[in-house]
Amino acid sequence: MSARVKGPTNNIVIVGAGLAGLSAALRLAGSGRNVTVIERESVPGGRNGLLKVGGYSFDTGPTVLTMPTLIDDALNCVGEELKDWLELMPLSPLYRAFYHDGSSIDVHADTHRMELEIERTVGPSEAYAYRKYVTFVSKLYKYEMKDFIDRNIDSPLNLLTPNLARLVAIGAFRKLAPKVNQYFKDPRLQKVFSFQAMYAGVSPQQALAIYAVITYMDSVNGVYFPKGGMHALPVALAGAAEKHGVNFMYDRTVTSIDYSHGRARAVVTDTGERIPCDVVVLNPDLPVAWRDLLGQTPRTVRQLKYSPSCVTLLIGSTKSYSRLAHHNIHFGQAWNGVFDELIDLKTLMSDPSFLVTVPTMDDPSLAPDGKHSYYVLFPTPNLDASIDWRTEREPYRDRIIATLEERGYSNFGESIEIEAVTTPLDWQSRGMERGAPFASAHTFFQTGPFRPRNLARGFENVVFTGSGTRPGVGVPMVLISGRLAAERIVGPVK
Repeated sequence: MSARVKGPTNNIVIVGAGLAGLSAALRLAGSGRNVTVIERESVPGGRNGLLKVGGYSFDTGPTVLTMPTLIDDALNCVGEELKDWLELMPLSPLYRAFYHDGSSIDVHADTHRMELEIERTVGPSEAYAYRKYVTFVSKLYKYEMKDFIDRNIDSPLNLLTPNLARLVAIGAFRKLAPKVNQYFKDPRLQKVFSFQAMYAGVSPQQALAIYAVITYMDSVNGVYFPKGGMHALPVALAGAAEKHGVNFMYDRTVTSIDYSHGRARAVVTDTGERIPCDVVVLNPDLPVAWRDLLGQTPRTVRQLKYSPSCVTLLIGSTKSYSRLAHHNIHFGQAWNGVFDELIDLKTLMSDPSFLVTVPTMDDPSLAPDGKHSYYVLFPTPNLDASIDWRTEREPYRDRIIATLEERGYSNFGESIEIEAVTTPLDWQSRGMERGAPFASAHTFFQTGPFRPRNLARGFENVVFTGSGTRPGVGVPMVLISGRLAAERIVGPVK
């Protein structure tokens, strides 16, 4: 039985309407609690935000949606079903990978179709290797999900289960890149089946092989896109929560928490409101929540190492490119060197690998008739680097446009109608420590039981949720984080 908050739990305040906060709200409402969600923006979503300008609707955060069963699970807590709130379109291909030699490989969730794609583009021996790799990541998911991801862990001793031995036996605690390279000899496949480690804020060379579970979640289980864009997901979760009694207070920033004798008594907003509560759930980035709301920062939190950051360009354009899929990954020739630059040297990529997402490919309503939107993401160092983004912002924006044009996006710059640039400095201003939207890195000692726990030490009734706590980064993980936060309050949620 995992530890729980102490005292009454009838009235709960959730600070932040991000995906984790919404997931927790649905579960707590389903358990009969009175739930109030306080959100500084005028809409739900947190990092999963929305920018509407010039007839375009841009998602400002995550663009890759996997594991929709977790959404359904949250909605089921209040008797709702996903199909009544959200229209999900399965993407095919999941990704289109482009390489420096001019070749491309489509990634499919259908394993037979993916085998044929690898056989066609690389060769039969690598198609056979892919079959074996799918077996490996499927076992990873089976052994890892219940015991290591989808549960509250109070001590490393909680990990001593038969599944730990199974994970050790299949090599899950070796490094990811060498493990992937055991299966695939072609560098293109090595890249496309290991880049997902970046979602966890570590390089494939340093990540543990357990993070190949992310490959299972997208490249085997499938990638989806909600009609209306990714922001339709938090809108759906908030709508269902509100229908079942959750009170949302938008356009309010929580400025402090009143507490005495280690117990939170109320939250105070910038509008002067004081909302009493039995329990507080904090969805802001964990180190920011500690510092700004709890007025302290434990040593373990001060010592956290952070993921690389990114610069994103949201582009409204008059131009389309027939060779693109919904998600397009462009790999530079350099690979190991890219991560050395980002993580060790803390410099900008000299030979960039980057993501281009084209949401209007599957939902034209996100742009004016005949127009297209692009979400361009270039990884960068976080704010631990000595890069002054006040002066580097425009030059790097121009460098991104030039790189896109070099990689086949002809006349990209001159076709731009609308644009919004987000740098690490902007991420920081939105409440992300070190300007790192992927939170603290999933290094060995910041993973599983070593990641910051979701019970605030020194407080009886304060719970964290979101990517900064367990289980970690990514849409599936923060949805699970909401469930784990709720279980700290009401016990296992059926």
